[in-house]
Amino acid sequence: MNDTILDRFHYDNKIVKYFGAATIIWGLIGMLVGVLAATQLFLPEANLGNPYTTFGRIRPLHTNAVIFAFVGNAIFAGVYYSMPRLLKTPMWNEALSWFHFWGWQLIIVAAAITLPLGLTTSKEYAELEWPIDIAIAVVWVAFGANMIGTLIKRRERHMYVAIWFYLASFVTVAVLHIFNSFELPVNFWKSYSAYAGVQDALVQWWYGHNAVAFFLTTPFLGLMYYFLPKAANRPVYSYKLSIVHFWSLIFIYMWAGPHHLLYTALPEWAQVLGTAFSVMLIAPSWGGMVNGLLTLRGAWDRVREEPVLKFMVVAITAYGMATFEGPMLSLKNVNAIAHYTDWIVAHVHIGGLGWNGFLTFGMLYWMWPRLFNTTIYSKKLANTHFWIGTLGILFYALPMYVAAFTQFLMLREFDEMGRLAYGNFLQTVVELVPMYMLRAFGGLLYLSGAVIMVYNMYKTAKKGVFQAYEEDQAPALTKSYNATGEFWHRAWERKPIFFTVLSTLAIAIGGAIEIIPTILVKSNVPTISSVKPYTPLELEGRDLYIANGCVGCHSQMIRPFRFETERYGEYSKAGEFVYDRPFLWGSKRTGPDLHRIGGKYPDSWHYFHMENPASMSPGSLMPPYPWMTTNLMDYSDLPAKIRTLQKLGVPYPEGYDQQAMQDLDQQANQITENLKESGVEVLPHAEIVALIAYLQRLGTDIKTSASN
Repeated sequence: MNDTILDRFHYDNKIVKYFGAATIIWGLIGMLVGVLAATQLFLPEANLGNPYTTFGRIRPLHTNAVIFAFVGNAIFAGVYYSMPRLLKTPMWNEALSWFHFWGWQLIIVAAAITLPLGLTTSKEYAELEWPIDIAIAVVWVAFGANMIGTLIKRRERHMYVAIWFYLASFVTVAVLHIFNSFELPVNFWKSYSAYAGVQDALVQWWYGHNAVAFFLTTPFLGLMYYFLPKAANRPVYSYKLSIVHFWSLIFIYMWAGPHHLLYTALPEWAQVLGTAFSVMLIAPSWGGMVNGLLTLRGAWDRVREEPVLKFMVVAITAYGMATFEGPMLSLKNVNAIAHYTDWIVAHVHIGGLGWNGFLTFGMLYWMWPRLFNTTIYSKKLANTHFWIGTLGILFYALPMYVAAFTQFLMLREFDEMGRLAYGNFLQTVVELVPMYMLRAFGGLLYLSGAVIMVYNMYKTAKKGVFQAYEEDQAPALTKSYNATGEFWHRAWERKPIFFTVLSTLAIAIGGAIEIIPTILVKSNVPTISSVKPYTPLELEGRDLYIANGCVGCHSQMIRPFRFETERYGEYSKAGEFVYDRPFLWGSKRTGPDLHRIGGKYPDSWHYFHMENPASMSPGSLMPPYPWMTTNLMDYSDLPAKIRTLQKLGVPYPEGYDQQAMQDLDQQANQITENLKESGVEVLPHAEIVALIAYLQRLGTDIKTSASN
């Protein structure tokens, strides 16, 4: 006779439903903005003729909406559904759960407002300004506290593999976000990075690469380990492979960030370190893929019938493709082809659309009927969504690979006289227009599939009855437990705090070894005596350049390849960027590099180019910025900017904040006089004047062969 006393408790499905609904809503918005951005690349009129919807401003809106709103809410929905069931206990604190939900949605709304307004740091995947950064940290810590509290009050002694990945994701994202967000505020919506130039680049891509790893990868591996066995009704293929997969992945990933900066001004030792560990990443990444696919052994006949499993199989396959491609892109000979081209766009979207998107769709199709105690409204519609979404991925990614090789081959081609065959960068852009059209069509297909899913989810909810609280029972966790002879990892799983500390140590080692020497050892970033701080007008022009997202299309990093130095000028040196807060090296060239643009054209050329790009560059796909010729700059915070930069170590003279405005006016008057000589009348405080000052400064600090 079994005398075990069972505790009765319930799971909160309401928080899961809210996060699931937010996933669907923000996903549609993020995808729609993505289709608009893709259209703008071949149809400049789609920029809609105002400063708030230009490509430079809505691209970060798209990436933030898809990563943090769509994928983020999907993670939280999956965690709040799976974690209580794995631990046989409700989440620790219901109030924290709702604080997490509403706090995260308010952060997303703040991003949706500030990014189109040009309030941005411009750092990839970390564009939000400092008040929102603080809010993210607070809400994220609340999420983590709720997870750890739930672990402590659990009724299941051991932690299932999915929870390992949830914990590692929480710890690592917190560390990455806090360190990358070190900045000194100027005012409520403006700050300057605590790091400059090469240091800022290394910290940013340590964050950027590992944000992909620990926000877009490890939590989704946790979701895979829970929802795939549930959907297939099969156990995970290998517990031991899960252990190797987990610990090797979280340790190696943190070293790989520098592979985003190959052939740049980053110190060579950091580039080599990033490459070596990136290549190693193939093994643990494919360990996860193999473990996922082999979990389906004996269930492949069900894959043909069940749309949930179809989505999950393609998601895991896309994960395998992306995690093979990533290490290959870290090899210098491959990176020389891919970097600054659409290959990177294709690579990112194989992971985003295939891995994150399809796993999210599969999870929602499995979870939603259970929340409403019913079955899916239409498997036929779900299968239709699957095939339309799959075609969308193919139409998106394949043209981007073609575009990448087309542009690279054109840019590096020399004629029989040893001159660049395509000296004008625009010649390559025009060739890519058909591929950009196909890419937008692929995005539209993918969005259409998501719309079908929304209808299916709505009808499923209408068909069933929502179960706000789901009852369950389990024996309490006994205090005494004989662990003699227990497998070592099983012993770790009984100690959630110890396990979290070990995970933290595993992720901290790589970041510390790469970043600390670059920040503390000054000789790693040699200075150049001729490089001076930006003048007040150039500083304001640079901030305007950042606000308009120009770095989304234009790099400021000339790599030491002949086809780049012949086209743009002397390759870039580390010491040239010591006053760049943030760095603006870029990750994609939709337009030419601008690092040596200073002095190449007269002021009037820049004026007319911004007013109507096609007037200076026939066939240009860049949107016009006519409002810059009439909008006036607000220089009221200039003294505060100077004081902030002085605190960060920029050697402006003492008391210069009181003189800065005078120097600004003097330089602005000189530019307006230059424009007047070309027949252009403009006010000295117009936005265009500040932007011209900044562009004319770029690359002029050092003497190059072109300036001799």
